[in-house]
Amino acid sequence: MTGSPLRLRLRSTSARPLDDDDLLTEILLRLYPNPSSLPRASVVCTRWRGIISDPGFLRRFRLRHRRSAPILGCFRTDLQRPRVNFVPTLEAPDRVPAERFSLQLVGCYRFRPLNCRHGLVLLIILWCRMELLVWDPVTGDQHHLAVPRGFLRDMQERRIEGAVIRAAGVVHHFQVALVGFDENDRKRAIACVYSSETGSWGNPVSTLLPDEVLNDTDFFGVPAVPVADSVYWFISGGSSRILGFDLHRQMLSVMPVPSDFDRKDGCQCMFIQAEGGGLGFLAKSGCKVQLWKMESDCDGLASWALGRTIELDTLLPLDPEEKKSLLIIGHAEYSNVLFLWTVIGHFTLHLESLKVEKTFDTEIWFLHQPLECVYTGEMGIGGAPGGANLLHNA
Repeated sequence: MTGSPLRLRLRSTSARPLDDDDLLTEILLRLYPNPSSLPRASVVCTRWRGIISDPGFLRRFRLRHRRSAPILGCFRTDLQRPRVNFVPTLEAPDRVPAERFSLQLVGCYRFRPLNCRHGLVLLIILWCRMELLVWDPVTGDQHHLAVPRGFLRDMQERRIEGAVIRAAGVVHHFQVALVGFDENDRKRAIACVYSSETGSWGNPVSTLLPDEVLNDTDFFGVPAVPVADSVYWFISGGSSRILGFDLHRQMLSVMPVPSDFDRKDGCQCMFIQAEGGGLGFLAKSGCKVQLWKMESDCDGLASWALGRTIELDTLLPLDPEEKKSLLIIGHAEYSNVLFLWTVIGHFTLHLESLKVEKTFDTEIWFLHQPLECVYTGEMGIGGAPGGANLLHNA
């Protein structure tokens, strides 16, 4: 049976869904942000490649997936040599070669990693004048920043900590939040912010430390975490405290740790994004992990509330002797994944699903700085030739 002339005319003039560029763009934006996703889609046809290579599309893709970017791997510091090694964690075709993101420092530097966030790595170089290095692993760009005046400099101790921050959707500019101790008054903590947009440090701010933390106070080496407009560090001395730096109001504050935390008992800790948002605190003692959240009452007074407790010995395939040397060596913020070291290898633990996966078969342990970002290789992944474009997670 032949259709009516009107129906035939409508069929011939209506466009197929994928012929609509706007609709196709929305579909491509929803591709999973694995490294191979966009390169594969770009070879379908010239039209798809044109959409995917458009800077506006890439910017939208970055923004859409900034909180769900995969963990490409970890930066592992070799303290015996001036080198930062990249250890990939994804399988082919998404595996990024280790040599693509490794850093060889020129000269015999002593250095310490401070932070890896938003596609950038922050290091402090313990050299004659002490400086900071902000490194973009993909482009290779290195920004050397002199530590501003007013900070106590001690080559042997953890007297300075920092965090690198990049706003959502911003690629070319970053901030460095630096904290330490006042060189003229050891009882005061001091903080300052560097902006790559202005190329300068802002005015320093400081706060008086409570007497109970003044006994040989330093930073405990716990990576900083930004929550809302603030960044938090862990300080220890005669007593443990949390140092918060409000970047918007330019204020420093000292906060208590959860009452059950005792680092002298071999307890490990780190900051995390709390469930439902806000500042979280993770404390590990033995095989038990406690997750705390900072809450405020009706009067605005903040206190810690215990959330979940995780028993690691029920999740990991370890015998009783192997469980004694279990360590946390890293945390991926947006994926909410812990990196664990054991004598039989490295594992990852997803804190929400409690899924455990083995990653490395090595008895050597290093602190890990996970790299979470959206990555596309223009000519392929896994050692194929060609350039690469990193769409920074924010």
